[in-house]
Amino acid sequence: EVQLVESGGGSVQVGGSLRLSCTTSGFAFDGHAIAWFRQAPGKEREGISCIHNNDGNTFYASSVKGRFTISSDNAKNTVYLEMTSLEPEDTAVYYCAARDLRLSRIWYLADRYDYWGQGTQVTVSS
Repeated sequence: EVQLVESGGGSVQVGGSLRLSCTTSGFAFDGHAIAWFRQAPGKEREGISCIHNNDGNTFYASSVKGRFTISSDNAKNTVYLEMTSLEPEDTAVYYCAARDLRLSRIWYLADRYDYWGQGTQVTVSS
């Protein structure tokens, strides 16, 4: 059974930091990309970062570049998202998702991902 489980969300003040974790099981971790998406109320789901577990390549949306860092621990089948300098606009439910690297190279489109976690809430208050 494929599972992606996010953790680490919570409430933080402006300028604070959080680290999200996405622990996975049930599929070939090295052959997949893992991405983080977020969705704020009334907005579309937005791809914010991705890591290719076969070569370590990383990708970021312009809205988070320089503030967020994605990394993976292949031994633990876990991907992390280190978020710093958080802003109220970062408030959203954050999801991790897995994409087979053989099927698509477009990282920011949600419909390219086969497996999803349940999401974790991040709230940034001023």
